[in-house]
Amino acid sequence: MIHAEAPSGLAPIPERDRLQALDALRGIALLGILLSNVSGFAGPLNELREGIDPALRGSDRVLSAFVYLVVRDKFWTLFALLFGMGFAVMLERARVAGRGFGAVYLRRSFGLLALGLVHAWLIWGGDILVTYALSAFALLALRSLSLDFWLKLGLTLYLGTIGYMLIIAAALTLPGVAEGDAADLAQAQALRAAEVAAYAHGDYAAVTAQRLEFFFDSTIAGWSMMLPLSLGLFLIGASLVRGGVIADPARHRWVLRALVVHGLPAGIVLTAISVAIDSAPSLALFSASSIFAQALHMLAGLPVALALVAAVVLLLHDGARWPRVFAPAGRMALSNYLSQSLIATWVLYHHGLNQWGRWSYTTLIVAALVLFAAQLAASAWWLRRFRFGPVEWLWRAFAYGRWPPLRVRGQG
Repeated sequence: MIHAEAPSGLAPIPERDRLQALDALRGIALLGILLSNVSGFAGPLNELREGIDPALRGSDRVLSAFVYLVVRDKFWTLFALLFGMGFAVMLERARVAGRGFGAVYLRRSFGLLALGLVHAWLIWGGDILVTYALSAFALLALRSLSLDFWLKLGLTLYLGTIGYMLIIAAALTLPGVAEGDAADLAQAQALRAAEVAAYAHGDYAAVTAQRLEFFFDSTIAGWSMMLPLSLGLFLIGASLVRGGVIADPARHRWVLRALVVHGLPAGIVLTAISVAIDSAPSLALFSASSIFAQALHMLAGLPVALALVAAVVLLLHDGARWPRVFAPAGRMALSNYLSQSLIATWVLYHHGLNQWGRWSYTTLIVAALVLFAAQLAASAWWLRRFRFGPVEWLWRAFAYGRWPPLRVRGQG
């Protein structure tokens, strides 16, 4: 369990009480999410395929393969695990303080929902915050259940959703079960063309209308898969913290080593099988091979993410310093996530600098790395002066019902 002195009341967690491994992991996850989101910033969200783009050549193809094999489905999974870990930290801290938890976390979840809707409707359509907020309401309702129940339910939700995809893939191999046809492809092509027209040529009003259409037509439809996946990952992550694995790595070294030794090879094998089945699975036409490949690729995300969590926790416990470089960005993960979308859409969309379609994939990846390096430096600078990122500060003020101190003592 997490041990801390009992404070006088619920408030944001002081820096000295934070689990630095979680901040470092959030920063690492933020980089992976940015690299994964590059194609969604610079291309339509209603894409016809995912995976390794067969039309790319040279460094573009190499980087496309790297992102799909190493990053895609691994780092949003990591971020979801970390969300659940943060929940468990807050819950234990409230228990130690002897204060109620539900009202604060409920306001926190409503605050995240509001931020997510602003992001999805007004900034970028590929938002994940709304999904996380909705899953957080369910997470709160399960807070009083046992650690064993959390872990079993989390695995059931996650693996059950993947299993459902595999059942669909198997059903599509049966005689008489129809796969996608020309009408499905034509509809997908029309949606894609409308999105490209809005982002490449439209003003802000046209882009906003396109984002709203995508949210109500595609994002909500995707919740049937994403909500159980997210909640399952939240519960798995929360179980690691509640069981003491993160806070006491010396005692649980064997668990952490097992996650690395078994998780990384399992993720590599599943990813390899997925790519062998279909390296560019269709998102427009339902087929047994494309769904099977997508399901296995998604399944690979969990063991890799768990291996990364375990590796960073062990490295920090053994004295490694390099993961700490990511911690400031992780402490400001929400501010950095939103600013990535603001900057990318302003640079690429027609109502901004109008660079849509003008940058190669290599240029986009390099730009993303430069942006993240700037965020690392800016986060470190900011946190030497302020206790929270700007969005985190507003979010906490809403959750706790009062303005928490922002400036670091001695900084004015």
